[in-house]
Amino acid sequence: MGEAQKQQAPKKTGGLAGIVAGETNISAAGGAHTLEYRGYSIYDLAEACIFEEVAYLLLYGTLPNQTELDDFTARIRKGRDLPEAMKTLLEMVPVGAHPMDVMRSATSFLGTIEQENENHDELAITERLLGIYPSVLAYWYNFHHKGLRSDTDTGTKTIAGHFLTMLHGRKPSELHQKAMNVSLILYAEHEFNASTFTARTIVSTMSDIYSGVCGAIGALRGPLHGGANEAAMELIQEYTSPEEATAGVKHKLATKQLVMGFGHRVYTEADPRNRVIKEWSRKLCTEGGKPELFTVSEAIETLMWDEKKLFPNLDFYSASVYHMMGIPTELFTPIFVMSRITGWAAHIFEQRKNNKLIRPNADYTGPNGLKFIPLEERA
Repeated sequence: MGEAQKQQAPKKTGGLAGIVAGETNISAAGGAHTLEYRGYSIYDLAEACIFEEVAYLLLYGTLPNQTELDDFTARIRKGRDLPEAMKTLLEMVPVGAHPMDVMRSATSFLGTIEQENENHDELAITERLLGIYPSVLAYWYNFHHKGLRSDTDTGTKTIAGHFLTMLHGRKPSELHQKAMNVSLILYAEHEFNASTFTARTIVSTMSDIYSGVCGAIGALRGPLHGGANEAAMELIQEYTSPEEATAGVKHKLATKQLVMGFGHRVYTEADPRNRVIKEWSRKLCTEGGKPELFTVSEAIETLMWDEKKLFPNLDFYSASVYHMMGIPTELFTPIFVMSRITGWAAHIFEQRKNNKLIRPNADYTGPNGLKFIPLEERA
């Protein structure tokens, strides 16, 4: 192979790390201190917006004016209702099922009773999913854990308020609603992550939007993508003081145990989203009377940086934020779905606008030229 050919050879890397697999105008990730959605800093969005504004930005490409936002939120509120067939499905799902399987199954089922067609397009479906996901999750959890058939008509304006109201049976405080809104904003989109790329790959075959979202949920279910906040909460709850946490995590590192919630494939110095969610963790833990949750978390953060030069990602401090809002740990990752449906859908739309089948090559590393042995001669 000549020098020119060597230079043109495709780059190979484990897990596609560092490989540019396409273009997007939805979000820009990778800088050490920033993340932008369609050109807007997440710091500005998290500070000034409700989640629905950011959802509109991702789906429609611009920030909404008041009329557009009111119409958008009204459509989402209309989509909260659970068909009777969906309620039956959720009641039949076993109590021991993984909540992510509940979300995937509900998505697939909705795709059979409200199919994508020329009269029910990708935007309408996305708005329906934004409305119905909190209802699905809270209804299933309350039915199996509390024996309740929860009412989806909570009278709340926002997705954050609706979910917390339906889950707890009472309207949340303004502080908790704001914290949930911020969390949903931070989780909404993150470039070509595993679940988003899965969704794009599926719809690149010209499959329907529900199939793409089901595939994305399946990818997010894995602990190397979603689920780190659940593991982080379990870790934090092992310790009652910063000193105990420091000693305990040192032991885990010495014995080669995996500590979840740290590091990121894209970032090298810090996860810019952590700066926001950490302060919400501090605020909720302090005002909620459990400051030790925050001080334990911060001790673990310090140790992981000192020992491994690993920084907390969004999942780590999200764990204590959700915990302080009274959300069961098993529901942490499904909340990710409630938010990331916006990013998934935006990428599905983008993929479809300039579609080309996603089909990479692979380097074969197996044997060659084996002599075939008839069945009757095989030992």
